Amino acid sequence: MSDSVEPISPSAARAAQEVRVVFSRLRRRLREIGGAHDLTPSQAAVLSRLLKDGATTASALAAAERVRPQSMAATLGALEERGLIRRDPDPQDGRRQLVTPSDAGREWVEGSRQARDEWLSRALQDHCTEEERETVLRAFTVLDRLVQ
Repeated sequence: MSDSVEPISPSAARAAQEVRVVFSRLRRRLREIGGAHDLTPSQAAVLSRLLKDGATTASALAAAERVRPQSMAATLGALEERGLIRRDPDPQDGRRQLVTPSDAGREWVEGSRQARDEWLSRALQDHCTEEERETVLRAFTVLDRLVQ
């Protein structure tokens, strides 16, 4: 049995490049639309994670975001300064603090998400046919399978 790996086909290499380029452009555009220019990408990611995952510690956030604890401390400091997060004593261990999004943080994430969804829905409606939208849906089924 051979351990050789099949070479990457030109179509796979081209598809990989196109997906990367388009996703990069789309991510930048969605960041502009969603007001993410107000926050750094790291700050927006942490705020979104807190809304999705709930209260957690700074060290757990640092591990989840794959950053150093010092970097997370700076990110949380900036979010706290803007009133987007709260830090409360952990009821299980008073030495630790739990970080949660504040009401303003929730509003920021939800408003940003809504603005991005509305922009993208409108763009797909105005610039694509029904058949093209169906093609996009099928393509994302394939892309989702790649990242599982």
